[in-house]
Amino acid sequence: MSDPHRKDHAFLADDPRTPSHDEQMFSGALSFCRRPYARRLEGVDVAVMGVPFDQSVSNRPGARFGPRAIRAASAQLSWSRLWPSGFDPLEVMRVVDWGDVHIPHGAPMEIPGAIEAAAGAILDAGATPLMLGGDHYCSWPVIKAEAERLGRPVALVQFDSHADTYAAPADWIDHGTMFHTAVEAGAVDPARSIQVGIRTHYDDHKGMQVWDAVAVHERGVAATVEAIRARVGDAPVHLTFDIDGLDPAFAPGTGTPVVGGLATWQALAILRGLAGIDLQGMDVVEVAPAYDVAEITALAGATVALQLLALHAQRPGGPAAD
Repeated sequence: MSDPHRKDHAFLADDPRTPSHDEQMFSGALSFCRRPYARRLEGVDVAVMGVPFDQSVSNRPGARFGPRAIRAASAQLSWSRLWPSGFDPLEVMRVVDWGDVHIPHGAPMEIPGAIEAAAGAILDAGATPLMLGGDHYCSWPVIKAEAERLGRPVALVQFDSHADTYAAPADWIDHGTMFHTAVEAGAVDPARSIQVGIRTHYDDHKGMQVWDAVAVHERGVAATVEAIRARVGDAPVHLTFDIDGLDPAFAPGTGTPVVGGLATWQALAILRGLAGIDLQGMDVVEVAPAYDVAEITALAGATVALQLLALHAQRPGGPAAD
């Protein structure tokens, strides 16, 4: 019988790779997948970073509660390894929960810098951030930190119903403009970037390839995977997953839902097909639990985040690379 005093892996695990299969799904500290909370990152591969910010939304607010909801839903994912993976990313990598970025209330223009500084601290410690939003603007400061440390732009793989490329000033804080800003700033290479699941009109995608929801539905998972892999090649990749890339039937808990989107099984199958891309950064955003039903959106977000960890483990040189 295991020691009952060694439960609550979020606080008591000696090694981030410690399995938490014996932890009850309905109790305990709700870190991401029961990983230990930590700010000291020596030897850590991935730090899960929450960004409880939603002041840049154009429709319904509530994504500030997304990190909390994703962590809570992830509790039921940590008792067994990710299906149908042949390995457990939580056992082959040292993953910790870094906690949340402090959002300076009353000083909105300081928020982008606070997010960037947190991501930069994780990167400078030699770890990779897995960011849990928050609205989609939160991706931009993280991408900026990654590109600066890489010394080159990243390829953006974006799952979304919106392109988020409306033109705006560089300091505009808006979840519909930040990828215009990222391309203009040279942090994203549009020639190596692709937007998947789009189903709203944009006049300018800033040179990024668009593989819309119709293409996914009509051409299938394999063709979608092939298109993404061909576009990014061997470039360093930031993969951003806006939960509204899923159809509202699978993710009602989001601020700007758009019908006709991806099914959860499609999204997960596409992600599995991307094993081997050079995944340098990743995020899941726009989970707004106030509009959710039975936690299905939060569970989808947590499952996508866990699949992103598997992809990170399978990157070139990663512990699960072929």
